[in-house]
Amino acid sequence: MSPRRKGLLYWCIGFVCGIVLLVQVQNHLYSNYRVEGKSMTPTLEEGNRLIVTKAGFDERDIEHFDIIVFHKNKREDYVKRVIGLPGDEITYRNGFLYINEQYIEELYIRDEADLGTGSAQTGSFTLKSLMGVDKVPEGMLFVLGDNRDKSYDSRHFGFVPVDEVVGKVNMRYWPLTEWQADF
Repeated sequence: MSPRRKGLLYWCIGFVCGIVLLVQVQNHLYSNYRVEGKSMTPTLEEGNRLIVTKAGFDERDIEHFDIIVFHKNKREDYVKRVIGLPGDEITYRNGFLYINEQYIEELYIRDEADLGTGSAQTGSFTLKSLMGVDKVPEGMLFVLGDNRDKSYDSRHFGFVPVDEVVGKVNMRYWPLTEWQADF
C-alpha cells in the first residue's frame, strides 16, 4: 500500500473512532439539550443550549433547587427545578415556599411586579391539596418551572420518578453572551 493510501486509511480510522467516542460520551457522560418553551424563564430562556451531566448520577446526587432534565414521556424531556425531595413536606403560602415548615427564599423566580399580574405567581397550596399526600414519596421528586404562571410542572402532572431523571444541568453554552456554568 502506498504511503498516501496508508495515511488516508489512518485518517479515516481516526475519524470513525472519534465519531464513536463522541457518541459514547453523549450517551453515557453528557448530553446536549435545547430549552423549549418559557417555563424556566428568567433562569433559562427558550432556545438556550445546555450541557447535562449524566455520568455517575443517582438519586443521592439530587439536591433542592437543582435544575434537572427528565423524561416526561417517551418523546419529551423536560427541564425543571427540584423543589421537593423524598420525605419533604411542601407548602406554598401566599406565594412563599416552605419546605418542612421552614421558609425558603426563592431568588431565582420572577418578582410578581416584573410579571405585571399583581398576584403571587405560585399561589397557595400543599402537597395534600394537590396530590393527596403530605410528603414527597420515596423515589419521587416535586419539580416546578421558574416561570410559575407559564409552567406545566408537578402541580399538573404529579411527581417525577427519580429513575426518569436524565441528569443535572451544569452549563448553558448558548447563546455565548449568557454562558453560565454554576447551576
